[in-house]
Amino acid sequence: MNDGSSWPVDELSALRLGRRLVAEVTASRPGRQAFVDVRPRKSDPDAQAQGEGWVRSDAERSFHLEHWEYDRERIDGFDYDIGAVLMGSADATDESELITVLNAWGVRPGLFVYPWESEGPK
Repeated sequence: MNDGSSWPVDELSALRLGRRLVAEVTASRPGRQAFVDVRPRKSDPDAQAQGEGWVRSDAERSFHLEHWEYDRERIDGFDYDIGAVLMGSADATDESELITVLNAWGVRPGLFVYPWESEGPK
């Protein structure tokens, strides 16, 4: 059973394959929309695999996280970045540290989806 502090299998697999995930989180005030991005870091073996036409899984990946907040009125347009605020960023050296950062930010891993499944502008 997932108590909210560990990754669902599909999302963990996506991260290990180097896929970016996004979670919508509570904004600081009305009229705003906020998102947390998790970007797995790519390595030289990833570049080599990509050059050979495949994607490699890596349980030892590190990650970069960003928490952005946007004006709700601009989020669907080209100017979504006007008024955007970077609320926080962090690096995690491994999956365990990633969970630690998310817990500190109050974000459950189960909230994350692929970018195209979110309303995030990036």
